[in-house]
Amino acid sequence: MNRDRRLFGLIRENRTPFVLSFLSGALAGLMMIGQAFSLSTAINAAFILHKPLSALKEPIALFALFSVLRMLLTWAGHTEANRGTLQIRKKIFSRLAATVARRGPLLARSMQSGKLSLTMQKGVGALDAYFSQFVPQLFLAVAIPVLILIAVFPTDLISGIILLVTAPLIPVFMALIGKRAGALTDRQWESLSRMSGYFLDMLQGMTTLKIFARSRIQHDAIREAGENFRAATMKVLKIAFLSSLTLELVGTIGTALIAVGIGVRLLSGSMAFQSALFVLILTPDFYLPLRQLGQKFHAGMEGESAAKDIFAILEDESPEPRNGTATPERKSVQSLPISYLNVSYSYPRSSTQALKAATCCIPAGTTTAIIGPSGSGKSTLLSMILRFADPDSGTISIGTDPLESFSIEAWQKLISWVPQHPFLFNETLRENILMANREASLEELQRAIVFSGLEGVAAGLPQGLDTPIGEEGARLSGGEAQRVALARAFIKDSPILVLDEPTSHTDPELEASLSASIKTLMENRTTIIIAHRLETVRNAGHIIMLQDGAVMHSGTHEEMVRINPFYQKALAAGEDQPS
Repeated sequence: MNRDRRLFGLIRENRTPFVLSFLSGALAGLMMIGQAFSLSTAINAAFILHKPLSALKEPIALFALFSVLRMLLTWAGHTEANRGTLQIRKKIFSRLAATVARRGPLLARSMQSGKLSLTMQKGVGALDAYFSQFVPQLFLAVAIPVLILIAVFPTDLISGIILLVTAPLIPVFMALIGKRAGALTDRQWESLSRMSGYFLDMLQGMTTLKIFARSRIQHDAIREAGENFRAATMKVLKIAFLSSLTLELVGTIGTALIAVGIGVRLLSGSMAFQSALFVLILTPDFYLPLRQLGQKFHAGMEGESAAKDIFAILEDESPEPRNGTATPERKSVQSLPISYLNVSYSYPRSSTQALKAATCCIPAGTTTAIIGPSGSGKSTLLSMILRFADPDSGTISIGTDPLESFSIEAWQKLISWVPQHPFLFNETLRENILMANREASLEELQRAIVFSGLEGVAAGLPQGLDTPIGEEGARLSGGEAQRVALARAFIKDSPILVLDEPTSHTDPELEASLSASIKTLMENRTTIIIAHRLETVRNAGHIIMLQDGAVMHSGTHEEMVRINPFYQKALAAGEDQPS
């Protein structure tokens, strides 16, 4: 019920095209009644009254006029419903995109990437049938039968009573069957979501699976997931066919009762032929909107199921970061430390704290390495700096100014982020670099390309910088993709640089080449690195060690060697990541 109210709330926000669609449908219903009346009048005049053809021109002309008007009004109703659906679809997608951008990695943590992708694409598309077909038909299923009853009752009271008594049977049966069908459709959508998420994870991890000779084993798992989805789909189809049979049966029985009753009264001479024909022509059209409602209901159920995931994203419980009004100055930020004081944070629906009263300082103009085992709070610590979340308690300050006092948009312009696996769009190499700074000049673009070592890559592409690089940089190697990420950071030229050890999965030759570019990039910037290698940690000017969400130690490499037994063991063992 809450889901339906929220869906109808979207219709209220975009009511104009739907109101026009409803009015067009109701007027088309009136034209249908006019068609039935003019047709029955013409047939009665020709076959019962034996009037000449000249006397039939008026009812035939009216029938043609009503037919054309009905066709135009029906077309207008569909067009307006589609226009309203498109408006809602654009609005939902914009809201989803804004929510994903606002929550960033916090959303990726709470929802599987495959399910998120399915919701953003197929989920939003599945709402089309709900808004463009089911909602207009819901109105027509009420309006048209009421109009026909108003026309039939003065003509034939008995037929009107039969229509009035049998009509509620269709919604009753539809509700009984629809409840079961809705539950099965929800299950089918969940099965599709799980299969999509699992399949995407397999594709993204195919290289790793092949390295460890595990790719064939996943074949059976994917087949099983597909079989589960097939079984769920067949259950939905069985219910849909049963529903259609039931609705057709009720409509057929109602039509048969009226036809028999009218036939008996015609034979007894108690009913005029024109009135009988008029009622008989309208009777199938009386049940038709109700039967079509059952069909449209099944078409729109997938949209209702998808709406559950859509609204789960849009109405997420996690609070939005507080957006201040102050605009941070680049020079000030470049010379001020970032301080955490008793910062605690818990993810929504999580019983444990990701950060526990964390207190530390990131000095300005130096390189700070953040180390700790997986799940220790490193990503959460960075999410606070990137303004994807605010602390539940404690404060983060830039110098003496609270971080939350700054505008989120203005603050994020002062940060460059270089991940281990940068995402590249199916655009040109130029567009993929300039997305970090749309206002960059050609000179700045060329400088970023040189500093990141991309000039050789650009020269080797067929169209140079204007060559499309494919989805996720399919035309580029892993090292070249990392250079694109570095070029983005160079061209953005932000005073704060955040790195997720971009050379951790590269060969020694490529690592040396990338390290030279990274070293140039880090000059005169406050750099924060999620460190996975001891070499990176040794070269950092400051180290922060996290464990179970708490800051265990912080200081220089020499200080950590003296006071931290764990750090000493990691150095002695030569492990890749202190943990």
